[in-house]
Amino acid sequence: MKKLDNKAQGSNLLMLMILMMLMFFIMPTLAPILADYLHVVLWPLIGFGGKLPVLTLLLSGLIVVFFSSMLTNFFTDWKKMGESQEISRAFQKEMSKARREGNTNRVNKLMKMQPEIMKRQTEASGGMMKPMVFLIIFIWPIFMWLRTFLSISVPHYYITLPWGNMVPLINGPGEAFIMQAWLWLYLVFSIAIGQVLRQGLKYLSWTDWWKGIKERIRPTSVR
Repeated sequence: MKKLDNKAQGSNLLMLMILMMLMFFIMPTLAPILADYLHVVLWPLIGFGGKLPVLTLLLSGLIVVFFSSMLTNFFTDWKKMGESQEISRAFQKEMSKARREGNTNRVNKLMKMQPEIMKRQTEASGGMMKPMVFLIIFIWPIFMWLRTFLSISVPHYYITLPWGNMVPLINGPGEAFIMQAWLWLYLVFSIAIGQVLRQGLKYLSWTDWWKGIKERIRPTSVR
């Protein structure tokens, strides 16, 4: 059991190191190159000649959300994660009750169970780290392409938002990046659609049809 725990922790640590290397050393150089290649595909597919930048923005967000949700759903065991969360909540509730009542014996018994609880949480959440490598490689170049596309193809495009009638979709070089209207549109749309899509895929993952697909693709993942 201890060897399995060490293996799981080592696997999570390795994934974390790979993610850190991607984010800080590899992707800053690789992403612009990949963005140039993506331009060949995305410009004729969702560029619309720069005439419909909001639609381009929404479609690019939809592409990112779809692939990220599919990868996350494929690698995540939602049932196992739900069980882990329920066990953790029950454990915290019992621990709080024992401490309020001053039941030292009960607290000590619960503390002995804590490593097992943490092990379950690590196993349940470990699968969510695996798709992050693919997502960083895929999402970062799309985001860079989108920013370049809006800066060059539609630099003077205005939209109507709740706080103004003539809001520039992308601000000038001197404006703060966080205040860009296109960024907020992209984030709001991605979060809203992402929640709906992930919930739908989560329920789908509980069906026998989806489990059968995972067994055919990854025959060693389900025992």
